[in-house]
Amino acid sequence: MTAVQLDTDTAAAVAGTQAQYLTFVLAGEEYGVDILRVQEIKGWDSATPIPNTPDYIRGVINLRGTIVPIVDLRRRFEMAMADYGPTTVVIVLKVQGADRMRIIGIVVDAVSDVCSVAEGELRPPPDFGGSVSVDFIRGLATSDGKMIILLDIDHLLNAVTTTPATG
Repeated sequence: MTAVQLDTDTAAAVAGTQAQYLTFVLAGEEYGVDILRVQEIKGWDSATPIPNTPDYIRGVINLRGTIVPIVDLRRRFEMAMADYGPTTVVIVLKVQGADRMRIIGIVVDAVSDVCSVAEGELRPPPDFGGSVSVDFIRGLATSDGKMIILLDIDHLLNAVTTTPATG
């Protein structure tokens, strides 16, 4: 089994045409982030609020000695709020900042799957004529008949401290 897995991984690396994404659900829609940026997935517990931060920043958690800011993606995307339930999770991500990698957690409704997307299957985000910012969308892909919105987490989460998402 290990040899087969290695061969598949090697073939994908040589071809350079596939990327893997962790997919998750947010308000009934599928989103994805580059699996190589996922540090861990943990169930929602609570966060310590930080005063004078935007409402989409839930606060911070202490993750084995590292203070991790937590962003609620429903609030970040200005979606209707929903109660956190047993499937609500925090996806802890490595985000490339201007000068260093940072660790940031995002609260999502549920984790779905890991999917592979071939480079040729990735579609650019729609053009809304400048009225809606889609800079945080890496592209769109279809997997098992479902549309998946692939997020550019570096752009999305580095903008957290400056401006909210539009749309």
